Amino acid sequence: MAVTTTALIQGPATLYSGAVGATEPTDTQVNTTPAASSWTDLGGTQDGVKLSVDQTYSELEVDQITLRVGSRLTKQDFTIETSLAEATLENLSLTLNGGTSASGAGWKSFDPNVTSSATQPTYFAIIMDGYAPSQFRRRIIGRRMLNVDSVELAYTKDKQTLIPAKFAGHYVSSSITPFHIVDQTS
Repeated sequence: MAVTTTALIQGPATLYSGAVGATEPTDTQVNTTPAASSWTDLGGTQDGVKLSVDQTYSELEVDQITLRVGSRLTKQDFTIETSLAEATLENLSLTLNGGTSASGAGWKSFDPNVTSSATQPTYFAIIMDGYAPSQFRRRIIGRRMLNVDSVELAYTKDKQTLIPAKFAGHYVSSSITPFHIVDQTS
């Protein structure tokens, strides 16, 4: 088996957040930083950033054949998961899916949402910029996301405080896919 060493990938990814429907960088801008007017850099991460796509298929079977004769996709989930290393109130607000922020001279504060379960959450968009084969860039855009993981702030003597995040993608529309991946090729 031949190995294409230039297809091997290693290196960090950078995360950005924006509003649902924020102007996305075009595919030709895959090697540029997203516009600061629409996208906020979430800062450092620890233990990497991971895209996961979970697909559930239902088996089709018939009495006359012992093998699976076909499958149909019945569920699909995707997540972008990391630990945010910058334990800011802004990152805490993002991982708690919104809330109320305030600031003044020498202080800022955050209060989480405590609305009823019937209230629609505040979705957001995520851009994950990492590497593609041949040391080019890869961009993954999650268009309608929520954090679905527990949020904790652990303060310990010998460990860094991190904010764990598991951003789950959600359906956008019949004409807009929930996520988009583009690789730079030259």
